[in-house]
Amino acid sequence: MRVLVTGGAGFIGSAVCRRLVLEHGMSVVNIDKLTYAANLRSLDALAGESAYAFEQVDICDRADVDGVFAKYQPDAMIHLAAESHVDRSITGPSAFINTNVVGTYNLLEAARNYWDRLTPKRRDRFRFVHVSTDEVYGSLGATGLFCEETSYQPSSPYSASKAASDHLALAWFKTYGLPVVVSNCSNNYGPYQFPEKLIPLMVLNAIEGKPLPVYGSGSNVRDWLYVDDHAEGLISLLTRGQPGDKYNFGGNSERSNLDVVELICDVLERMVPGRTKMRSLIKFVKDRPGHDLRYAIDASKAHRELGWKPSKTFEEGITHTVQWYLENRNWWEAPRVNVYSGARLGLPEMQH
Repeated sequence: MRVLVTGGAGFIGSAVCRRLVLEHGMSVVNIDKLTYAANLRSLDALAGESAYAFEQVDICDRADVDGVFAKYQPDAMIHLAAESHVDRSITGPSAFINTNVVGTYNLLEAARNYWDRLTPKRRDRFRFVHVSTDEVYGSLGATGLFCEETSYQPSSPYSASKAASDHLALAWFKTYGLPVVVSNCSNNYGPYQFPEKLIPLMVLNAIEGKPLPVYGSGSNVRDWLYVDDHAEGLISLLTRGQPGDKYNFGGNSERSNLDVVELICDVLERMVPGRTKMRSLIKFVKDRPGHDLRYAIDASKAHRELGWKPSKTFEEGITHTVQWYLENRNWWEAPRVNVYSGARLGLPEMQH
């Protein structure tokens, strides 16, 4: 099977590419615009692999996307390309509308044009896996879980743009029959994550002895999913996902933001000789606007229909992640210096 992956130089996308080629023996065509958060070094493990190809393509460029379909003739696709950082969406929403909404529309139309011309057998096998987020569902109270039937109530420009793309994807199934499968996942973490997101930012700040900024009181709760577990779930959708259906992927690992940061501090103290009182680096800062209180995923449908379940506990995943960042300075030091040093993002007064 040859799989077209959009955004394959990003965090989740690179994990999907690596696993498709190295674990599942499939061919991959990776298209990525190479924005600030992309890093081709995340794909070094695929260097020299004949089953892997890369094309620098913006999903908003229809002609280039059509060219990729024509050149590589994929059997399926996993659409991961997106602007994904909530804080950046607050200060600069236009990029999120363009990439997440317009870009998804372009891909759906390019895929439909390609799919319409396939033989019946290949049409039946083709899947357009559209990858989304649990943030489209809005915020939970102290109890309850998001399921596939939960109503959409997005809170940020980011989640609103992803909600729009989900609706487009499912509309292309209902109207045109394009075999779309939609996935919604909880917060991912693990190696190769760009250091603007909570876990890598806290790990790198802690390694460097810098303050660990926690929004508000740190009581906001997220469900955490190790990135390779998520990648396996997405790959399962290529062959077992039902067109027109939705699947939630979660780690069954709810933690408050403060709990996450404290665990990172404790793990680093164990790993780095001489490091003590790491929790003293924690600093509470002004909360971001529209900060959802709690996300939690009911992944029972994926367990039941796909045979999928997360393989790592949160504590195992965090330990492995911290160890990876300690051992891979050559991956994160350049982006940390040249792209994003850890400055605060996401306050409306920062707009310009």
